[in-house]
Amino acid sequence: MGQYLPVFALLVLAVVFGVLSLLVSKVLAPRLPTRAKEAPYECGIIPGREPPERFPVRFYLVAMIFIVFDIEVIFFFPWAMVFERLGLFGLVAIAIFAAAVFESFVYLISNGALEWGPIKRQQRSALVSPARTAETTIRRVGLEGRPRAAEEAA
Repeated sequence: MGQYLPVFALLVLAVVFGVLSLLVSKVLAPRLPTRAKEAPYECGIIPGREPPERFPVRFYLVAMIFIVFDIEVIFFFPWAMVFERLGLFGLVAIAIFAAAVFESFVYLISNGALEWGPIKRQQRSALVSPARTAETTIRRVGLEGRPRAAEEAA
């Protein structure tokens, strides 16, 4: 039991530090909220209007591909250092891992992660009705009392 004493002491210190940090920040924090302080921080730029369009989902798919291949490199490098000592077990394990990574890559590609440019836009436009617009398909929440985009432009 004595061998776990340092681990327990470190756990107690971590909890005490976390609770103490929260308490001190509550006691010493300034309590004068203003409209500017409660506004979202946009790298020093004051947001004057809503973004013109929704953020494309393809960005997230490309980011997922990046993460998948980062994880693959993280696991392949140590395996490459000791692959001779692992033998057949190591080869089978890395083959299963590579198959799982390849499966996730195929999934991302099938969802259109790398389909960019005008060809993709032309294919999609044939499937979508011209009556479908952002005004008819997106339910705006929290815009009551706010000026419309056309009024802002004028």
